Amino acid sequence: MAKPNYSFAKRQRDLAKKQKKEEKLRRKAGAGESQPQDDQPQDDQLQGGEPLPTGNEEPAT
Repeated sequence: MAKPNYSFAKRQRDLAKKQKKEEKLRRKAGAGESQPQDDQPQDDQLQGGEPLPTGNEEPAT
């Protein structure tokens, strides 16, 4: 029966950890750039800050 190669398995685990850590750093670095600007109004809001009507709301009487 073949003897397990523990050093190969350890190397694979270490490479997987390193790749996961790099991916996490890339996501964190990209998250700061993809945030919307606060000075621009959102598409779903009017200039006054009121949400746009959706059409299925009851009219105020």
